[in-house]
Formats: sequence, structure tokens, C-alpha cells
Amino acid sequence: MLFSHCILYHNGLVIAFYPTFLRGTIMDSETVQSPRLTEEEQNRADIYALFANLLYQAPSQELLTLLQALDIDVQQQHSNMLSAWAGVKLAAQHTSMTSIEDEFYQLFIGLGRGELVPYSSWYMTGMLMDTPLALLRQDLQKLGLQRDESISDPEDHVASLCETMNYLITHPHQYSAEQQAHFFATHLAPWIMKFFTDLQHANTAKFYHSVGHLGYYFMSLEQQAFTMQR
Repeated sequence: MLFSHCILYHNGLVIAFYPTFLRGTIMDSETVQSPRLTEEEQNRADIYALFANLLYQAPSQELLTLLQALDIDVQQQHSNMLSAWAGVKLAAQHTSMTSIEDEFYQLFIGLGRGELVPYSSWYMTGMLMDTPLALLRQDLQKLGLQRDESISDPEDHVASLCETMNYLITHPHQYSAEQQAHFFATHLAPWIMKFFTDLQHANTAKFYHSVGHLGYYFMSLEQQAFTMQR
């Protein structure tokens, strides 16, 4: 199990991630069979699951090994995303578990607080647990989602928001593309590009510098795609 932290319940049921090589599958006790996802939808879901993992905790040795072995050929087809994936692979190959755990601590935890504060309220208002969190909780309630009581972080943590997007994508029988677009536009678009830019330029970011690049280009594509749906 590469993704062990569950931040949300769905209608009272714990969401658990059991991904294999960046292919995240949500297993719960629902009886409704989800329609098969397109390759694009599955790829988007996988990337959101990866960000939820990397931004909530330092990667496990198993996940780090998978990132080190990513099959990427930027010579055949050049794109910002492929280059960003190549950067993640290279960074993973040049770090260690000790280094990456220390890097994560300095970036997101620190003594008092880390170099970055990964909450939408902080980025949107300059304060923690402010109006954006209250609005997010209202929308999560409408979606039938709520925070797992065992998790101390509020729901506007960037990892929680990425996990929610993963869930909306992988449950198309429950949530429409319009609901995905609304959630992204309301709770991610106003601040997520600034967050990933800050991650790229953080003083203590080495491996996470590459994660910042990947996040920036991926969220740019998401924003463009949702804009075209309007």
C-alpha cells in the first residue's frame, strides 16, 4: 500500500487507496459499479493521488523506487509534462529516504511551521481556517464527503483537495464533469499555481522542486481543460 493516509470519509465510509505503479484504485464498501474510466481520466486520477501522497507525507521507499524507475522517453515526444516527469525521476534517483524525510519536514512541518503552509485558506486570505475552509466544508457536505476524525489537518490541506479530485474522477456514476470543474475552480484554481510555484522556489526544496514543476504544469492543463468545458 503506497497511499496509507485517508483524509476523507465518503458517506461515512473510509476511502482507502491501494495504488500499483501510480494507478490508484479506490476500494470501499459501495455496491455501485463505477463505469470504466478512459485512459485520460485514469491518468488524471493517478496524478491527483500521487500529489495527495507526496504532499501529505514523505514518500515511502516503495514509492520512491517506483519514481526512480519511471519509463520516460523525452526524446520521442517533448512536452512540459514529460520534461517534468523526467525531472521527478532524476530527483528521485539522486535522493535518499533520510534526505527526503528531512526535506519534507523542513518544507511542510518545521519548528513552529514549515517553509510552506499548504492550506487554501492561507494562500487565499493569509489566515488559517478562514472563509475558504468554511465554503469548502459546505461543498464537501453537498458531495457527501467529510473529514476522517482521526486526521488533525483541516480539509483545505492541499493533499486533501487532491484526494477529493481523485475521488470525483474515479466515481463518475456519482459525480459529473461539471462537479469536478466547480470543485477545481472554487477550491484549487485561485491558489494552486502559486503554491506549486512557491514549492519550485523553496529554499529547502530539492526533490520537491521537481514535484513543484510537475504540479505546475499538470494544474495548468487542468485549468485549460476545465475552461474549455464552459
